[in-house]
Amino acid sequence: MSRGRPGRDDSPDRLYTLTGGRSRAGSDAFDLVTLVVSESDPAPGMQSEHAAILRMCRLPTAVVEVAAGLGLPVSITRILLADLHDTGRISARHPRASYRLPDHDILEQVLVGLRNL
Repeated sequence: MSRGRPGRDDSPDRLYTLTGGRSRAGSDAFDLVTLVVSESDPAPGMQSEHAAILRMCRLPTAVVEVAAGLGLPVSITRILLADLHDTGRISARHPRASYRLPDHDILEQVLVGLRNL
């Protein structure tokens, strides 16, 4: 039997339990490409999803990859990540951009040129 979209087959009760009833993370620190790295190993008695995240993120891992690995919606994954971040068990950072934005004057000239068309 093939499974549908991740998190769609989970009962709302399970997702409610995973997040302690929260529907949003406390902050917007985690977008889809934020890289997450474990700062500690799983502790005995820890929620299984939190332990899975710590094992999964021994190397930098994007939030979207964590969600896919857990088979949970990104919104639920963000709440779990916020829990771990608040306790110092993970660190998070955005990937560095390997490009430079064009000069503001050039962008302004392009905009003027487009308006003249």
